[in-house]
Amino acid sequence: MGDFLDNVGRYPRYMISLILGIFFAFFAWLKPFFKNPVTAIALVGILSGGFLFLFFTLRAMLGLTTV
Repeated sequence: MGDFLDNVGRYPRYMISLILGIFFAFFAWLKPFFKNPVTAIALVGILSGGFLFLFFTLRAMLGLTTV
């Protein structure tokens, strides 16, 4: 039983390391774009616009609007 609980306890560490690895690879891929100020501003705008689009879409789909 102790081995089973040890294995179950490893899954959260695996999930965290997997997610951090994905973000690290994603930001390493985007790092060259931040060298030029014009592309950096465009990239920040695209990322923030995508996040806001996702936020408002999910908020409307889940009925969390107060209108």
